Amino acid sequence: MPVSDDTIAGLIELKRSGEHGLTAQLTSQLRGLIGSGRIGRGRALPSSRQLASDLGVSRNTVTYAFEQLAAEGYLVASHGRRPVAMADGGDAVQGAGAAKPQARATRPRLSPWAAKLTQTDWPMSYQAPLRPLRPGHGDAREFPNEVWARCLRRSAVRAARRELGPVNRPRLREVLAHYLATSRGVRATADQIMILPSAQAALTLIAATVISRGDDVWVEDPGYPGAAAAFHATGARVTGVRLDEQGMQRMPKAAPPALMFMTPTHQHPTGRLMSLARRTELLSLSRPGKTWIVEDDYDGEFHYDSRPVPALQGLDVHGRVFYVGTFSKAMTSDIRLGYLVVPPAMVATLEIAQRHIGLIASSHIQDALAEFIADGQFLAHIRRMRRLYHARRDHLVEGLRRHLGEVLSVEVPTGGIQLVARLRRGTADQAAVKRLIAAGVETRALSSLALGKPCDHGLLLGFAAWRESEISAAVRTMASCF
Repeated sequence: MPVSDDTIAGLIELKRSGEHGLTAQLTSQLRGLIGSGRIGRGRALPSSRQLASDLGVSRNTVTYAFEQLAAEGYLVASHGRRPVAMADGGDAVQGAGAAKPQARATRPRLSPWAAKLTQTDWPMSYQAPLRPLRPGHGDAREFPNEVWARCLRRSAVRAARRELGPVNRPRLREVLAHYLATSRGVRATADQIMILPSAQAALTLIAATVISRGDDVWVEDPGYPGAAAAFHATGARVTGVRLDEQGMQRMPKAAPPALMFMTPTHQHPTGRLMSLARRTELLSLSRPGKTWIVEDDYDGEFHYDSRPVPALQGLDVHGRVFYVGTFSKAMTSDIRLGYLVVPPAMVATLEIAQRHIGLIASSHIQDALAEFIADGQFLAHIRRMRRLYHARRDHLVEGLRRHLGEVLSVEVPTGGIQLVARLRRGTADQAAVKRLIAAGVETRALSSLALGKPCDHGLLLGFAAWRESEISAAVRTMASCF
């Protein structure tokens, strides 16, 4: 039932000590009165002075409430006149602004991809805080933060003088092209390199530009879940390809897919090195312009038992390989920068796509990183960490064999920052992970990285981020749990 002007104040109850301020309370209650039709359409409200007097509040409180409701379309207000309830009020406004009790919560409409997100365990659900022996991390405590801070400060000073430039900073592209050529055997000019917020952003960009709904995509199985996630989002048919001792196998009697994703330097998660013969075989499957290969070299800087094997991209003479890298493993995980080496024929398209999707990395960080690399600081850090991580790998392997040799079979990787320890008996690796996490040791079940039915069961253990004393304590805890 509509109310008269002199009873409007009687319908409003303001709490001086309430959770919300007086203006917010008044705005909400007036909105509800208009939305429910209690203040009829076209009815004039009391003046701000009168309503403030009736409610015992300041005139500003009422004025601000009127202005907010006018901006939302609930009131029509003009200078010198009392505000009038919106002509299209009643049920229409109630539907727009006033809350209605609902018998049950409605499920939001999601894309097929988003509807499956809660069924995955990527990223890992137990991300904080960082504890031994979580895989996938380097040791941020060993990073030369003072040197990096000086690079950041100098970049900030220069930023005040420079004009808006390209999203992929030329200096960083140049020094990165030189570094990748000398250390990883990557063959690329500076203009083929794109700087992105992360390696995952690079996968998203590739998927958006070369994959169509229904395309066939091959990924390693077990493998990196982030790759499958990026390709599933495009509506591709993602197939897991089993591994052997040489890495990803060729799918027998199958037509080449639109894209193959692989981690040939250190297969994720097993750490296996893809043989030259297998690399050549998979390259021969790709058709220039029709079948693409994505090489993720996420921790290729770290080799311990042999000379580094050149990147697969360096073997490609037809422009079929996208090469993806990241600085989060080699430096520290909060430096959110990745990079992508693009086949020459795709450079123009991906540069436009990068801006359309908004995968832009901070120019301030890019310039600081260019200086860090050009001054030799990056390479010096890599050399130091390579020695340190090598010792930590050996320490973890020795501890697992001594204390858990009857339970776990350790696969010693030639490099990288993590290793796989397989269960000698049984397949309950996910139950084992839960016990270990409860005891304070973080690991990941190998079966959780399978795309289809798991055939491998074991634990993925990180060693790079942890000092030898921390590794020893974690191994003793693992032994007590098993």
